[in-house]
Amino acid sequence: MSLTDKITEIEEEISNTKYNKATQHHIGKLKAKLSKLREEVVISSSGPRGSGYGVRKAGDATVALVGLPSVGKSTLLNCLTDAESEIGSYAFTTLDVVPGVLKYRDANIQILDLPGLIEGAARGAGRGKEVLSVIRSADLIIHIVDALEPAPHIILKELFDSGIRLNDRPPNGSISKTGIGGIDVISTVDQELEKEAIKTVVREYGFVNAQVVLREKITLDDLVDILAKTRVYVHSFNVLTKVDMVNRDQLKKARAKFGREKPIEIAAPTGKGVVKLKRLIYNTLDFLSVFMKPQGEKADMEEPLVVRKGTTIAEICQRLHRDFRRKFRYSQVWGPSAKFPGQTVGLNHKVKDSDVVSIIMHR
Repeated sequence: MSLTDKITEIEEEISNTKYNKATQHHIGKLKAKLSKLREEVVISSSGPRGSGYGVRKAGDATVALVGLPSVGKSTLLNCLTDAESEIGSYAFTTLDVVPGVLKYRDANIQILDLPGLIEGAARGAGRGKEVLSVIRSADLIIHIVDALEPAPHIILKELFDSGIRLNDRPPNGSISKTGIGGIDVISTVDQELEKEAIKTVVREYGFVNAQVVLREKITLDDLVDILAKTRVYVHSFNVLTKVDMVNRDQLKKARAKFGREKPIEIAAPTGKGVVKLKRLIYNTLDFLSVFMKPQGEKADMEEPLVVRKGTTIAEICQRLHRDFRRKFRYSQVWGPSAKFPGQTVGLNHKVKDSDVVSIIMHR
């Protein structure tokens, strides 16, 4: 039986089993098995040489345009960047990954037009493994939905099944191996999951002796996420394209597919929504502008270094100096992240927007 067949079989068994306290153990064991099989798909994901899937990350951040075939990804790429992606009214126009660069304020943002995903992509359908491997490395995912045929649930399910968690954070819990004592479950809050069900899932992942610490109420899916090694957590938002090609009632029905979350509405021929989309991309990526000051000279206040929120001095050094760990002496910072002007800081110091940074190296 192939890996895809095994995944399909377990998915069907889970969907056919009614969830309650009596079935927690069984469903938990099935979900753990399913997660491990899906992890095998993720780990084996690698595009063939020369296919266009080996995209090198460039610029200050990478954004992936994700959606079903022919939802308008290529048209949107051409609106946002200087790229020229082939456009057609038929499925699978884009067979390779087409990169472009969005220049906004001081940032250079890499935008990737990806081949359309189809149902079953997380199991490898339609070169899904290769496309999903590129998506996993993105800093932001833009989920594009066609107003003519809105079906956001398909892509969202495929992303979830492949271990991509949108606008979420890791569950607050941990699992560590111990030498003896079996599996010990410690929770700071009351859990709806029974301890034996938790232990069953943990054992399915190969733990014999372990301490499970849970600091919030979790589900079986949360527990599997704690155990899995292939989860990625990334920001995302929805874009509704071709809004100029539908009537008022069709547009209302398309909007309703997203519930309370309002998508950005795009009409490429008129440029509707494009400026708003560029601004949202920039703001979602949490960019900071840092001004570099060479030792003994004035700071360059005209061309800032664009970095992401949470960036450390070490990461700035890595961008500027190949051999920085051997040559780094110290750094000085002026601005919001400094306790006082010219504070001496180390490699782990996190910069803030509008900081002035001077890096001193051994000669």
